[in-house]
Amino acid sequence: FSTSTALRRDEIFSLPSLIKTPSKLASNLSSNHLAYISIFFPCFNNLYISRCRQKRFGPGSPVMAPRPYKDVAEVRVVPDVEDIIVDTLNLLRSTYDYVFTTGGIGPTHDDITAQSVSKAFGIKYEVHKEAFKILEKYYQPGEFNDGRQKMAWMPENANLILNPTSGAPGFNVENVFSLPGVPTILKSMLGGLKNMIIGGKPIQSLTISLRTVESEIASSLTEVQNKNQDVEIGSYPFFHAGKLGVSIVIRSEDQDKIDYCNSQILKFIKEKKIEIVDR
Repeated sequence: FSTSTALRRDEIFSLPSLIKTPSKLASNLSSNHLAYISIFFPCFNNLYISRCRQKRFGPGSPVMAPRPYKDVAEVRVVPDVEDIIVDTLNLLRSTYDYVFTTGGIGPTHDDITAQSVSKAFGIKYEVHKEAFKILEKYYQPGEFNDGRQKMAWMPENANLILNPTSGAPGFNVENVFSLPGVPTILKSMLGGLKNMIIGGKPIQSLTISLRTVESEIASSLTEVQNKNQDVEIGSYPFFHAGKLGVSIVIRSEDQDKIDYCNSQILKFIKEKKIEIVDR
């Protein structure tokens, strides 16, 4: 697997506290994991690149999750090609509890997420009467043109996800949730998902930032991980204030296990005389 983070030019995609990310992908996937899909539209001039951003997201990729959180098992970026979107959706929705798509529900010709979701589920692609009324009311007389009316086309009987920012709602069908790709709009719609998703146990985390390089701590950190297989431990290099460093992230549902791993890590840090830094 690989993970990806969506960036719009130089802007990092920032979401509120509903978002949680994993320190690494689960090695043994079970049914209670999430998947996240970004739909890539070249005409929007968006840029999607592989990224690991501990400071903003934690290591991994952004995905919406309810409180309490579930693990994010997979993140994919796919082009605006219907067959690829359909095949990806059918694979992920049968594998994970929830699948989220972002992008492709706007007014232009290459906004094909809604019709792709319809095809994936084998249901009719049609005008959603409630969505049409919402959009018709949102726009001034004469502004509700054919392109904007396209945003009311959705899978038959889809559930709406209301949009308090720009009017056009997202939607969900079974375990697939389709939302806009514009960060500020998506962010404003997350509150509407709270009663639609069932979460898992809260995941606790602790970060230790060090003035060192990964090769200096690799052996010791591997030893700690091997002794604590049910705790996720990751190391992530950073460059700050002109100097290299490494952040060690410990994640578990059990705070006592985090504290135990922390004590083991601090022990070898002290032995190696490695500086702990604030970030």
